[in-house]
Amino acid sequence: MNSPLIQLLVLAAIAVFLILRLKNVLGTREGFEKPPLPMQPAQRSGPAFEVIEGGPDLDITDHFDESTPQAKALAQMKRIEPSFNVTEFLAGGRSAYEMIVMGYERGELDDIKAFLSEDIYESFVDGVAAREDQGLTIDAEFIGVREMALENVTLDSDTNEAEMTLRFVAELTQAVRDKEGEIVEGSITDAKKQKDTWVFARIMGSDDPNWFLVSTDG
Repeated sequence: MNSPLIQLLVLAAIAVFLILRLKNVLGTREGFEKPPLPMQPAQRSGPAFEVIEGGPDLDITDHFDESTPQAKALAQMKRIEPSFNVTEFLAGGRSAYEMIVMGYERGELDDIKAFLSEDIYESFVDGVAAREDQGLTIDAEFIGVREMALENVTLDSDTNEAEMTLRFVAELTQAVRDKEGEIVEGSITDAKKQKDTWVFARIMGSDDPNWFLVSTDG
């Protein structure tokens, strides 16, 4: 037997041996079998992301550190009235500021009376009356609120009365005219900067949603 034939028989024997070994290890497929599924990522036993309960309320901590009395007062206000939202309150405060300022400048107090405490309303009435006694009128145009900040928050635990202190920096034109219509103070073209610190109050949990202006320290 020549050498090439011997080599061919040896290789054939090795091939038969390997086939038998693989059959023993892997087994055989009979009939129709589904192809193996692609590898799937490990299944999570919980949700795709975790919500940390009891974490900081950003609606509060955007304005005060959570350890401050102001933050604690806001948290208690939310417990009393879950629908209360600081961001929404500030948006309302901005609109109220413009409305009240312009109502006073124009002497149109009936339009803003519902948002004023009794003391503030009476002081506004006295101010408008003093202008009228002197024959003075005011031309004013509100340009906008340039800055607004929540400076302080308090809550009376006995009455649930909350007070929110807001600081405003606004721009407006204001011209005071005399009986003849001549400008005696201010300007209708040059804007002036006006700074105010106002306090709004409300009984949390009450049916009346309105906040009332209770202080107007400049």
